[in-house]
Amino acid sequence: MSHAVELLAKDLNPQGGVFCPSPQADMKLWNNHPKVYLDVAREGHAKCPYCGTLYQLKAGEVVGHSH
Repeated sequence: MSHAVELLAKDLNPQGGVFCPSPQADMKLWNNHPKVYLDVAREGHAKCPYCGTLYQLKAGEVVGHSH
């Protein structure tokens, strides 16, 4: 079953993404899958190809680019 996980900008790693499975998605050991990187910053959301979990930035969150 897929569901959405709302993220704050501070939840993203320095590259602007997250890994799935994630503790934020409340996944149990039995339903884990191979670790996959999802680029959330590019479009404000990303969907896991394995489990269908949608990771999305919370409304109003802005991802800053530090240079």
